[in-house]
Amino acid sequence: SSAAIAITEQPVSVSVPVGYSFTLRCRAEGRTPLQYQWFCQHQSVCCQIPGATKQDLPVTAQQTQLYTCRINDLYRNAVFSDWVKVEVHQCVARGLPPRLWRGEPVIVLNPTEQRVEVGKPLQLQCAAMGVPAPSFQWYRNGNLLEQQKKKKLWITHAKVSDSGTYLCCASNSHGEHWTNAVDVHIGSETLPSSEHLQLCWSVFPLATGKIALLVGNNHYQHHPNLMAPVTDVFELSLLLEQLDFQVVSLLD
Repeated sequence: SSAAIAITEQPVSVSVPVGYSFTLRCRAEGRTPLQYQWFCQHQSVCCQIPGATKQDLPVTAQQTQLYTCRINDLYRNAVFSDWVKVEVHQCVARGLPPRLWRGEPVIVLNPTEQRVEVGKPLQLQCAAMGVPAPSFQWYRNGNLLEQQKKKKLWITHAKVSDSGTYLCCASNSHGEHWTNAVDVHIGSETLPSSEHLQLCWSVFPLATGKIALLVGNNHYQHHPNLMAPVTDVFELSLLLEQLDFQVVSLLD
């Protein structure tokens, strides 16, 4: 039976910069000599790692993958270790840990200030490196948010009471690190369109022969894709056309 094999040390998930070298460890005990074989999985494709037949698996981080180790004894009993995640951060130029880095949490993505309408979803995001991979805990106005223990804070329907100052703590066995604190405003739209239009009329006294270039950026390397710029560019271009601007709109 597989109970004949007992795993005494499970491998541990890590979150590291690209090119970082480390070792995944697995230890087990059994009644006969044991054989080890490591596997990795990337985007749902799982494969045996050629030659990875020792208790320790040296890894140089290239891309985010999952790993597990299979342990056999000579009676054909087999057990698998926990799956662990090796999360790789591709571009961490300024936050790149020095050679002396011991795996303590390093924040690589801070949340950004948000303005959200009542009833709409609120999402805040952060990311941190660490060996072992850090755990996360969000706070609002200094109060621990019991449910919010992931890199992404997600509230499906924002309420006015969700307004406040948010930050996240990333911690592992080496210590803890805090993100920047950011303000979140939940409310109804500030200016109705008609007032908005009048405001623009006062800002742009009748323009003639003017060209407006609108650029909406949705995609950022270290930030979730934004939805607002597409609609913003669309609404602004309509507005500017009403003000006799020749409008050129670009996305990304």
